[in-house]
Amino acid sequence: MRAIVLDNEAVQAFTDPAHRKHRTVVAHLAAVVVRRRKGAPVTAVVPTAVRVEAGWDRSDPRAAAVNRFRVTDIALDTVAADAAAQIVTRTGVSVADAHVGAVPRALVDDEVVVLTSDPKDMARASAPKPITTVRI
Repeated sequence: MRAIVLDNEAVQAFTDPAHRKHRTVVAHLAAVVVRRRKGAPVTAVVPTAVRVEAGWDRSDPRAAAVNRFRVTDIALDTVAADAAAQIVTRTGVSVADAHVGAVPRALVDDEVVVLTSDPKDMARASAPKPITTVRI
């Protein structure tokens, strides 16, 4: 299965139609929808720490349009929090970036693609698990 992970800027761009990268992120997520319809095993996910940092409140009526895309939350549970804490200690990235880095560990059998404005930080945070980064 392929998992598309959104980082903070990807979420900000996705949830704000005025953001200069909005169309880029929406295009990537639209491709996920098309692949799903064709039967491809692909999912879009967002770490909950990223959602908080980006201010994506799913209960806000202004989020109705983006909530129609099926983007699944990946919770910062005990295992993910331990992995994220290790990532912060090792790399010095933010908590949200560390949570993005912990996601590939939870998705052990998946090919992970991260939509990000900072591919180098995402690659460092997810190491040693290989990921594909797509710069937005």
